[in-house]
Amino acid sequence: MQQINSKTLQDLEFPTVLEQLKARCNTEMGKEHVVTLSPVNDEDKVLTLLKQTSEYLASFENDNRIPNHGFDTIDGELKLLKIENTTLELSGFRRIKQICNTIIIHKKFFKKFKEYYPLLFAFSETVEQNSSIPESIDNVIDKFGEIRDDASLDLKQIRHQINQVRGKINQSFGVALTRYQASEFLDEIRESVVDNRRVLAVKAMYRKKVHGTVMGTSKTGSIAYIVPEATLRFSSELSNLEFDEKEEIQRILNELTNSIRPFQEVLSAYQEYLTHIDITSAKAKYANEMNAILPEISEERRLFLRDAYHPLLYLNNKQKKEKTWPQTIELHAENRIIVISGPNAGGKSITLKTIGLLQVMLQSGLLIPVHERSTVCFFNKVLTDIGDNQSIENHLSTYSYRLKNMNQFLKKCNNKTLFLIDEFGTGSDPELGGALAESFLEVFYERGAYGVITTHYANLKLLANELPHATNANMRFDNKTLQPTFQLILGEAGSSFTFEVAQKNGIPYSLINKAKKKIDRGKVRFDATISKLQQERSKMAKTGSRLQDEETKAREETKRLEALNAKVKSKLENYQEQYDHNQRMIYLGNKLNDIAEKYFLDHKKRPLISELLRIVETENSKRKKTTAKQAKAKKAQKKQVANELEQKIVKVRKEKVIKKKKAVQAEKAKPRPVFKVGDRVRLFDGKAVGTIDKLEKNKAVVNYGLFTTNVSVEQLDLVEAKK
Repeated sequence: MQQINSKTLQDLEFPTVLEQLKARCNTEMGKEHVVTLSPVNDEDKVLTLLKQTSEYLASFENDNRIPNHGFDTIDGELKLLKIENTTLELSGFRRIKQICNTIIIHKKFFKKFKEYYPLLFAFSETVEQNSSIPESIDNVIDKFGEIRDDASLDLKQIRHQINQVRGKINQSFGVALTRYQASEFLDEIRESVVDNRRVLAVKAMYRKKVHGTVMGTSKTGSIAYIVPEATLRFSSELSNLEFDEKEEIQRILNELTNSIRPFQEVLSAYQEYLTHIDITSAKAKYANEMNAILPEISEERRLFLRDAYHPLLYLNNKQKKEKTWPQTIELHAENRIIVISGPNAGGKSITLKTIGLLQVMLQSGLLIPVHERSTVCFFNKVLTDIGDNQSIENHLSTYSYRLKNMNQFLKKCNNKTLFLIDEFGTGSDPELGGALAESFLEVFYERGAYGVITTHYANLKLLANELPHATNANMRFDNKTLQPTFQLILGEAGSSFTFEVAQKNGIPYSLINKAKKKIDRGKVRFDATISKLQQERSKMAKTGSRLQDEETKAREETKRLEALNAKVKSKLENYQEQYDHNQRMIYLGNKLNDIAEKYFLDHKKRPLISELLRIVETENSKRKKTTAKQAKAKKAQKKQVANELEQKIVKVRKEKVIKKKKAVQAEKAKPRPVFKVGDRVRLFDGKAVGTIDKLEKNKAVVNYGLFTTNVSVEQLDLVEAKK
């Protein structure tokens, strides 16, 4: 079971990755859930998540794009459905219908393209399709989100009556408007609206002459707003009908809510499905932006990260259009622990964080930015000690805090643990702290743990050199420019370049020389030796790279020449066979010619036949006798060749028929010529040209010189008309 605590995730900046994922989610539910992602304790489940993301990523590059999965959360509606006698609002029904329709679209899509997306199809099969919910909603609510008139018979009747009453209100108001306008009782504006009612704008002096109810006056008091008496009578009737309409709508919505209530769990599963798809989509988008992939998963506890990028650094540099340096590192049973040394600002810490963050991302179901030939494995625990861990709240120094942390490492560390420690052993007296760090490292090694540490301590470098399944590594540093190259080199410890960096930064040489005399001469020589080795390693690496390129070119040239040689050899063999065959045929031809000439002179058949039989027997004796099996195989081969030939002949005939039909159609399309005696003609599918000698009843006698033929004029094509 995986035990990757929050401190490790924080050290590796995993929450920042989740925030970036959150920005790529489309739905509110997706954004809420994605920030709670953490390494999963089930390896099969992790693999499923990784492969689902990989399938979704593949959809970006083909024509079968996965349908939109956006939805509005229905948490509120699900809570109401759990309470008896509650009624959902119109907007709630719209959201439920949208989710149901999205599920139907997704299930149809993944069923159609299940060969492309097998795992996403399998996941879509975990939810059942329910068409009755959107259908029942459609029967009540129209596409504009309003209650349909035909939602019930009573509602249809009530709305019909409402329309009638509104017509009467408008009619009665129109009559009153015309009447009082003619009497000049109305102001210039004639009418207005007060409390959603049409009112007459009556001059204040005539308000007692207009029968109706005063709804108010203008600010100046010169106009009185009056509802005509006839209109009032109908308005009261309208209010009653509107109340009935409201009651009927409430009854319909209650009924619709009760019909959906049994499907609470189905709707909840729909929402969870779409949330998962949203998070998978966000993971795929994130992977696409940093060229992340699903590498090979090893069951033999081998971690080989080739050209691995730190995701946060890569995306940040990509935005700034700056280069990011990849790292290559390998951990396996024969090389479980790597001790990285070298100067500060050389990239040691970022290498450590890259390994840890990629491991945590992978075990959380995220694709990682590595080369396609990389190999990864799973760890039950990932332990980290990175950065300044001074605890102000607990009044602990950095070293005290790190010792407490190391104590936790000792309790949890086993052969399924990956530990990552930055600046191992620092914070105390170099010799004492180094000795304690060496003891810790020995324990981790004995327990079979995998790990990477960075350090400046010489004793830890020496220990890594002595342990069979541990190795030193360094971040390559250009000793001329004293600039980091950000390349990890396995197999040798790194120099700290302490004095070189000091000299580059303007520290007087006399002071540096004095410092050198104060320390153990052996350490200076040890550091200088490491520095020299790194320079030699750099030169060898460049030479090796150049030689490798030359070797690759030489191999390619050799392959090309071998292929050319084989081709020339094959042609020569063919030419020789052809030459031998031709010589044999010439010899046989000369023999037959001699026999024929002899027979021409003496007309003796017996010697002729005897000589012919002798030649045939001589030739047959040269031929190899075939066994029954070989004869059968040869016969089968001949039969196959014959079948293929027959198929080709059929194909050619079909093509000819089609061409002929097209030609006939073309001929039918253009007007037929009128033939006359003496015209030069030919058949449609023929090449010989003849002359018409005689025409009678659509028949023509065509003279070809040596012979004549009787054909239909419809089969003839005019070559040249008689002049």
